[in-house]
Amino acid sequence: MKRAFAYLRVSGKGQVEGDGFPRQLEAVKKYAAANDIKIVKVYREEGVSGTTEWENRPAFAEMMAAMLSDGTRTMLVERLDRVARDLMVQESIIADFKRKGLDVISVNEPDLCSDDPSRVLMRQMMGAFFQYEKSSLVAKLRGARVRMRASTGSCEGRKPYGSRDGEAKVISRILALRKAGAAMDIIAETLNVEGVAARSGGQWFGSTVRNILRREAARV
Repeated sequence: MKRAFAYLRVSGKGQVEGDGFPRQLEAVKKYAAANDIKIVKVYREEGVSGTTEWENRPAFAEMMAAMLSDGTRTMLVERLDRVARDLMVQESIIADFKRKGLDVISVNEPDLCSDDPSRVLMRQMMGAFFQYEKSSLVAKLRGARVRMRASTGSCEGRKPYGSRDGEAKVISRILALRKAGAAMDIIAETLNVEGVAARSGGQWFGSTVRNILRREAARV
């Protein structure tokens, strides 16, 4: 049986508890079951833009390190826009996979990563569409913020973790565990075992811990 990692991504922090992750995971699992593929681990990218290079995606970088070390050479994604919305980023990631002897399979577009010229053209056209769709959404959101600022005088975004009551104590716990040498996933599991709820009310994940630690390090 072929082994594979599943890669899931949502762009906004507010989407973490939405339908994005369950929908993507269901599509990937359905494809894996139909094609005799065993998903050995699921990597979740929480609140990271599809225009971001993979080196700056914590979960993606962790998955790549695993793919190059433990023999699992295939990544399953729901669609190519989960890999990247930006056409250039999308193509660079696919090319990098090929150079490293790795496979990326878009389960809803299983033939789009082949080298057939028509498939390459289709992939690039879809990448351009995803990029346009993202740019249009950004423009709409920017317009909404401008209108809100004009009418109310302010338009605050989502405040970082630590700004709400009780969160500073959790950050102190995270920093203490990290200082003791605990890895991101271990810290997340420790918080879950201790009954500490994430801001969304759900579980902690290593990528969430990593983002908090990076923000704290930048403040020093």
